[in-house]
Amino acid sequence: MSLRIYNDHSRFKDIIRGRIKKNLKEYIKNGDFISKQGNEKITIPLPQIDLPRFKFGANNQGGVAQGKGDVGDPVSGDPQKGEGGQGKAGSEAGEHVLEMEVSLDELADMLGEELELPRIEPKGHRRLHTKRMKYSGVHVAGPEALKHFKHTFKNALKRQISIGKYDPANPMIIPIRDDLRYRSFRPINKPESNAVILYMMDVSGSMGEEQKEIVRIETFWIDTWLRRHYDGIDSRYIIHDAVAKEVDRNTFFHTRESGGTMISSAYKLCADIVDKDYPSDDWNIYLFHFSDGDNWSVDDTRLCIGILKNRILSKINQFSYGQVESPYGSGQFIKDLREHLLDHEKVSLSEIKDKEGIYHSIKEFLSQGR
Repeated sequence: MSLRIYNDHSRFKDIIRGRIKKNLKEYIKNGDFISKQGNEKITIPLPQIDLPRFKFGANNQGGVAQGKGDVGDPVSGDPQKGEGGQGKAGSEAGEHVLEMEVSLDELADMLGEELELPRIEPKGHRRLHTKRMKYSGVHVAGPEALKHFKHTFKNALKRQISIGKYDPANPMIIPIRDDLRYRSFRPINKPESNAVILYMMDVSGSMGEEQKEIVRIETFWIDTWLRRHYDGIDSRYIIHDAVAKEVDRNTFFHTRESGGTMISSAYKLCADIVDKDYPSDDWNIYLFHFSDGDNWSVDDTRLCIGILKNRILSKINQFSYGQVESPYGSGQFIKDLREHLLDHEKVSLSEIKDKEGIYHSIKEFLSQGR
């Protein structure tokens, strides 16, 4: 019986998982999850899932199609009221909503399956190692807090059976000192891959709240996916208009737009941070830049290409540029990147017209598994 219940529960979980994956695009563009992280549970509403159930009638009623009545007569009660309900009946079907709890890690895995994202292979010749304790054995001595009840009980039982003191009618097992067993541990070195994500965003006058909301949602899911592959990730944030500066996460998403745009200022600062804090042999480095495609001049765009080619691309896993459509932006910068860097293996480019485009943009950025 327990095996049947387990199998039924597994099938039900597979059905729920399939339903979540089917509506994944809607969940991705929803910004309500952004404050969550890791294994923290989130609630997802799943409409139109009918759970079957049996309803038993009274024993004194007839069987199917028995009793008095003509075609069209109501079965029971007032046809304008539900049983025990109030007011008139509606003309539309009700919506049955089932709420399921899943973790962000599970959603990230579903995202990877649905978008067919490859597993990321961390690079780096050196990895950090952290020492952790693993309880992997049993010892005859140890503190009482680590007493292994199961092994202690088995030893006592075997001893009493072997000397003929075990009474099945009165199965009292009393361990003695020689029966006691304790959990033992040993230190193990666990390798951890280093990874850093540097997010850059244009906060000039042409980037409005809608554009920044798109960036906020997409960076959240990118962050969630990458954290499934690395034990620890540094996240750094750069905003720029005509000048660039490093800020914290809250400032990154809530800075009011103003000023002109000089993209090279962000790339210079980014290159300086990588050179100073993240040696390329030891770190997996991901750069994401979001803008509406406006830049100050052709000369500055030429400078941007030079910085990418000469200071950045040789040291990183991937450079991703996402161009968010804006009624005030020219959209020229992505055309320039395509002209000069389209064939570069570490460059990924994406155009994001609205929230609907977030789903496909994530696939474009992460589909190479770098």
